[in-house]
Amino acid sequence: MAVAGLGIAAVRAGSAMESASPSPGEQASASPAPAAPASVTLPPEHVPWDYQIGGAYPPAAGVRVVSRSHEDAPVPGLYNICHINAFQAESDEESDWDADLLLRDTGGKVVHDTDWDEAVLDIRTAARRERVAARLDTWIDGCAAKGYQALEPDNYDSFTRFPSYLKAAQAEALMKLVVAHAHAKGLAVAQKNTAELVPDRASIGLDFAIAEECAEYDECGTFADAFDDHVLVVEYTKRGLATACAGWSRTLSVVRRDEEVVPEGADGFVRETC
Repeated sequence: MAVAGLGIAAVRAGSAMESASPSPGEQASASPAPAAPASVTLPPEHVPWDYQIGGAYPPAAGVRVVSRSHEDAPVPGLYNICHINAFQAESDEESDWDADLLLRDTGGKVVHDTDWDEAVLDIRTAARRERVAARLDTWIDGCAAKGYQALEPDNYDSFTRFPSYLKAAQAEALMKLVVAHAHAKGLAVAQKNTAELVPDRASIGLDFAIAEECAEYDECGTFADAFDDHVLVVEYTKRGLATACAGWSRTLSVVRRDEEVVPEGADGFVRETC
């Protein structure tokens, strides 16, 4: 998406795309599961937090965790998570990627996530995953240099929206590369959504979760069990927030934001908590 690859209902509904036959190189490469170094620090559990990936603004009093775009600076004194779009290219960055790293349909046209006007990255071969990871590594290095404590690689679930092209094993293979580099830089790594891959979280090396609309879709328990309550919940509707507050506010960190996650002061801004 243009902002963050949100897991809202329109995205969960999926995108109807033209089928494409997988190439022989689409098998995920085998690689050892990265181990989190002792220096990696997880976010505190069950604390006020804010989701600012669409634009930075001063956090409200009491906020202890914030997620921001890698282009923005972290907040001194808080636990800061650095957001990157790891599996798709935002509209203003599509031309920055090598043409052959953009997923294409059988007619040679770039496959887009039309809900957010983002090109999907081609991660079907080990060679292409290495090249995608190399670009992502530069962002990860920047996150670490700025003083972030963790990384949020977005659109891990792109394969669920484009199953004719991408497979779960390919997403996991790229995520292992991302995790290995982030851990080497001292950053914890969040699993963003993608409940279907929660059983593999330890083998991938993911440390905590950021779950969009997990109350709305009855997935909070899945993430809470797998990540030992190290879960940051984002809801986008009043109903979702009410459900999250009723069921999870005593154990998980919960915030409601507007779907575009615009900065405070912008039209449409919403931030509510339990």
